[in-house]
Amino acid sequence: MKTWKITLEYDGSKYRGWQEQRNARTVMGELRQAAEDVFACKVDLHGSGRTDAGVHASGQVAHLRAPTAPGLNADRILRGLNDRLPAEVAVLAVEPVSSRFHARHDALARTYVYQIATRKSAFSKRYVWWIKEPLDVPLMSSAARMLAGRHDFVCFRAADPSRPDESTIVVVESAAIEAEEGLIVFRIEASHFLWRMIRRVVGVLVKLGKREVNIEDWQKLLNAECHPRLDVAAWTAPASGLFLEQVKYADGAGR
Repeated sequence: MKTWKITLEYDGSKYRGWQEQRNARTVMGELRQAAEDVFACKVDLHGSGRTDAGVHASGQVAHLRAPTAPGLNADRILRGLNDRLPAEVAVLAVEPVSSRFHARHDALARTYVYQIATRKSAFSKRYVWWIKEPLDVPLMSSAARMLAGRHDFVCFRAADPSRPDESTIVVVESAAIEAEEGLIVFRIEASHFLWRMIRRVVGVLVKLGKREVNIEDWQKLLNAECHPRLDVAAWTAPASGLFLEQVKYADGAGR
């Protein structure tokens, strides 16, 4: 058996997320189908983490284990996968790694980006959340910086039936907002994220930017002081603007 690290990007608009599901089109399902055609056998495939339906990735990582096949090097695997994958999924890199490498367990941190459009665009509708109202970007930026550190995100999580006992404590390495031409870009890095946590964080940041909630409300949510008046679930940002940007590993991981 040989293990390969695969880095890929995808437009998640047409998919029910990364994770394989019965009777649903998923990115992992497409990758498995392509890989089993390339290797002409069943393969063991795992991703660095799930992305929800409609969420995109510019730097998802997976590992693939398959019997050694004569003549199949990294370049031929990359070209073979891309020849078989649909247009919305592209493999960026394939590299041989140690059999001990695990895309999810060895990941140190994950970075996500959320894009908020401040003007209508004819081309990027599937990749942004267009907010028509004016937003107080400096206030949103100040609030985003408050995410750094250890917090209980119980007010921002959706109940995950597959992980009922999951801790709601998350250590955020960094979080920031930058304004670009026609865009507000929110970037957050942490070792892991709760289900729908980022989209709910963004939803509250937008409410803050509209001055529909205040910084004291934001602080209460970060202090795990949930309140029915702060209907975080109803404010969940759409999936279209969210990207898994990068998965970080220790130097030399997998060698």
